[in-house]
Amino acid sequence: MKKQRVVVGMSGGVDSSVAALLLKQQGHDVVGLFMKNWEDDDTDAYCSSRQDFLDAASVADIIDIPLEAVNFSAEYKDRVFSHFLAEYQAGRTPNPDVLCNAEIKFKAFLDHANLLGADYIATGHYAQVRKMQGAFQLLKGEDGTKDQSYFLYRLNQTQLSSTLFPIGHLYKRDIRKIAREQKLPNFSKKDSTGICFIGERPFREFLNRYLPHEPGEIQTPEGKVIGQHIGLMYYTLGQRQGLGIGGTRGGNDEPWFVCAKNRAENILVVVQGHEHPALLRSSLKAADLTWISGEKPHCNWVYAAKTRYRQPDAPCAIVSFNHDTCEIDFAQDQWAVTPGQSVVVYESNVCLGGGVIVE
Repeated sequence: MKKQRVVVGMSGGVDSSVAALLLKQQGHDVVGLFMKNWEDDDTDAYCSSRQDFLDAASVADIIDIPLEAVNFSAEYKDRVFSHFLAEYQAGRTPNPDVLCNAEIKFKAFLDHANLLGADYIATGHYAQVRKMQGAFQLLKGEDGTKDQSYFLYRLNQTQLSSTLFPIGHLYKRDIRKIAREQKLPNFSKKDSTGICFIGERPFREFLNRYLPHEPGEIQTPEGKVIGQHIGLMYYTLGQRQGLGIGGTRGGNDEPWFVCAKNRAENILVVVQGHEHPALLRSSLKAADLTWISGEKPHCNWVYAAKTRYRQPDAPCAIVSFNHDTCEIDFAQDQWAVTPGQSVVVYESNVCLGGGVIVE
């Protein structure tokens, strides 16, 4: 690739730092962009944005590129966080990273980069882009343990055509080795976790700040009351920890798992045993569909899909489309399929797109 002006999203982490370094070494005109997207309770106790910026600035200084800071807090609240709260209030479990990528990292960021004269934007995601027959494909990252294509399935052709993933062909161990050899100060910095751009914090306390909670009964599918929950929004399907209930009389000491939420009656439904039939599903319905190529996949072809991140690909078929929904059947039952999460469809290592699970 000839020399291009590339604006790199730099978070202060090692992945985006090495992405910027590699582009610089390839001879591109590289500009770093640090995004601040959260201001509520932005304190050292919970949010590390100040330290992250200092880390990004240190790296930019070492590899000799300019670094600009931009504040997308208003866009984040409007496009991502409001949806996040609405989904929890509706009893679903959203994945904010998916919407955050589509609306902030590859929309607000891309728009700002264009104002800076960018030919491309780049990020430290473990994913790859390939052009085939005039169209752009999103591929899995080479490091299967770090692949982030699941979170990028809502990207479109325009976004992919303007995006570089400089580390998508590398393994995490290679990234840290490069950073260490180049004396980047964050070579051993741990990976970020928690809510996208908000970070790690006591989740129940955080959610209670924005949404009212209504305690209610915990019941078995047969209607037996076995405990009290503190609000349906604090629980997700398949959850085991934090239920506050033990075994049952009669010798069954298997752990309890959340299998359903009855919003109409404010009841949390639980069952005992990881393989209880109520936790298993052979099919699902998804809505708000996005297909990267712009065209729907074929019905009844054998694909693979994930219903949550860090899940093995599960053989499946899309059996029907109805307006903006589709039904997917799996070859084997899937565990704790959760409304609000995304189902992402693959053909080999190509991410085709997906949608939000509704039932």
